[in-house]
Amino acid sequence: MLTWTFLLVPCLPLLGGLIVVYNGESTRYADAKLAVYPIGTAFLGAAITLYFAATAGPMTIRFYDSDAASSLTIPFGFYIDRLSGVMMTLITAVCTIIYSYSVNYMYQDRHYRRYLALICLTDCVLICMVSSSNLMMLFLFWQLLSYLLYLLAHNHGHAPTLNGAYKTFTILRLADMAFLMGIILTYQVYGTLELPDLFARATASHATVAIWPGMDFDAATAITLLMLVGAMGKSAQFPFHLWLPGSLYAPTPVTGLLHAGIINAGGFLINRLAPLFGMSSTTLHAAFVIGTVTAVIGASMMLVQNDIKMTLGFSTIGQMGYMIMECGLGAFALAVFHLIAHGLFKATAFLNCGNVIQKARLEPHFPHTTHDHAHHDDEQLSRLTWLTGFVTTLVIPLLILLVTHGVLHLPLFESQGSVIILFFIWITSSQAILTLTRLRAVASWKVSSTMLLTLLFVVFMYLFAVESFTTFLYPNPEEVASYFKAADLPDWLFDLIIVGSTVLTVVGWFYLYMKAHGRSIRLPAWIDGLQNKIYVLLLNRLYADELYARLGQSLMRLIHRIDKQEQGWSRR
Repeated sequence: MLTWTFLLVPCLPLLGGLIVVYNGESTRYADAKLAVYPIGTAFLGAAITLYFAATAGPMTIRFYDSDAASSLTIPFGFYIDRLSGVMMTLITAVCTIIYSYSVNYMYQDRHYRRYLALICLTDCVLICMVSSSNLMMLFLFWQLLSYLLYLLAHNHGHAPTLNGAYKTFTILRLADMAFLMGIILTYQVYGTLELPDLFARATASHATVAIWPGMDFDAATAITLLMLVGAMGKSAQFPFHLWLPGSLYAPTPVTGLLHAGIINAGGFLINRLAPLFGMSSTTLHAAFVIGTVTAVIGASMMLVQNDIKMTLGFSTIGQMGYMIMECGLGAFALAVFHLIAHGLFKATAFLNCGNVIQKARLEPHFPHTTHDHAHHDDEQLSRLTWLTGFVTTLVIPLLILLVTHGVLHLPLFESQGSVIILFFIWITSSQAILTLTRLRAVASWKVSSTMLLTLLFVVFMYLFAVESFTTFLYPNPEEVASYFKAADLPDWLFDLIIVGSTVLTVVGWFYLYMKAHGRSIRLPAWIDGLQNKIYVLLLNRLYADELYARLGQSLMRLIHRIDKQEQGWSRR
C-alpha cells in the first residue's frame, strides 16, 4: 500500500505538467487550472505516505539489485521515513499553493506554458530528492534543482535577471563541488552510499583519512565538513549568500517557491545525514558559527533595504542562518520545525508581496499616503505596555542565567541543548513583544494582554517542537542526547554567548524606551561615525559583489597569462 501510494506522489506533478504542455503554445486557462488537481492529489498522497511511515516504520524501494556487484547498476531507489514524509508533505503543500496562484498571476505571460511546466517539474524533483535512498541519487536531483533554478529565472531577455540566474548557477556549482567530494570520500571510507547501510557502518567504524602524509584526520569530520559546504550553497549561507538577491528578479511565485521550499534543502541535507553530523563536534561547531554569522548579516542587511522583495530575501538569509545554527547546536528536530514554519510563512508572504506589486502597477497612487499619522506619533507610549514587555522578556533570561551558572539544579537543564531551547523561546518571544510595543493607537491593557498571550503561545509552540516533534522525528532519546552532547560548547564560551546576548537584548529595551519617549542618548562622536559607516556597508551588501567580481577578473587574467605562456612554450 505504502509503495504504490508513494510512487504516485512524484508522478502526479509530472502528470500536471503534461496536461499543461499537451496543447502546445495554445495552453488555455482551463487546461492550466485542470493541472491543479493532480498536484493537489500529490499533497494528499504525501500526507498518507507520512502516516504510513510514522505507523509502519521506514521503507526502502529499490529498482536495482544491490547485491549484483559484478554488473553495472544505477542506484535508483527511495527511502521513506518520517523525515522524508514530513518534507514531501511540506513541498507538495507549498507547490500546490504556488501553482494555483501562478495560474492567474502569470496568465498573460508569453511563456505561460513553459513556466507552469517547470513548476510541476520542480515539484517532482524536490519530492525525489528528499526521498532518495542513497547519496548519489540525492546528488543527481540536487543538481537538477540547480539547473531548474537557472530556468525558473524565466525572463532571460532581461539583463539583470539573466545575470542573477548565471550568478546563482555559478555559486551553486562551487558549493556542489564540495558536496560531490564528500560523496566520493564517503564511498571510499565506508564502501556504500545507501543511507541505512552508511549510517550503520559509520557508527561501527572510527576511520581516518590522510589529508597529508603522516597527518590523519577523522573521516566523519572530513566528510561532514564537505557536506556542510554543499548545504551552505543551497541554503544561501555566508559567503555563498550572494546568489539569493540576484534570484529575486524571477517572477514572484518563483521566489515564493524558492524561499519556501528549495532553499530549505541545506537544512534537510544536514538532518538527513544527522547520524554522520552527530559524530563530529568540529562540524557542528562550524555550522553554529556559520549559521550565527549568516543570521546576523542577513537580518542586518534586511533592515536597510527599500525594496519589498529584497527585504523578504535578506530575511530568508537570516532565517536560514538561524536554521543552520540550530543544527550546529544539535537541535536537528527544532531546525526541521523552523524549516516548516518558515516555509509556510514565506510562501504566504511572497504571494502577498506579488499582490502588492501588481496593485502598485495598476494604481499609480498606491500605497496611499493621505492618512495623517501625526496624531499617533505624538501619543506617549503607555508605561504599562513597556513594563509588561520588559518584565516579560526579563524573567526568562534571568532563569536562563541562573540555570546556566548552576544556581538551579534541575534534571531538565542538565545539558546545554535544553538551555539553548529555553534561550530560543526567549529570543523569539522578545522579537514578537518588541514589535507589539509599536501599537500606540490600541489601549495599553490590550497590548499588555497580547504580549502575555504571545509569550504563552511561543512557549507552547517551542515546547511542542522540542517534545512532540523531536520524539516524532527521532524516537530514540539516546540519539537525541548524543547530538546535544556532540554540539556542546566549552563552558566559558557558552556562558559568554548567553550573558552577551542577554545584556544586548536588555540594553536594547532601554534604548527603545528612551527613543520612544524622545530622550536623546549621548554617544561619542566616533560611535556616530561608525554607525553611518556600518549603515553604508550594509546598504552595499558588504561590497561582497564587487569583491567577487574583482576576484573573478584577477583569476581570468591569471588564466590568460598562463595560457599565453603555454602557447609560447609550444611554439618553441
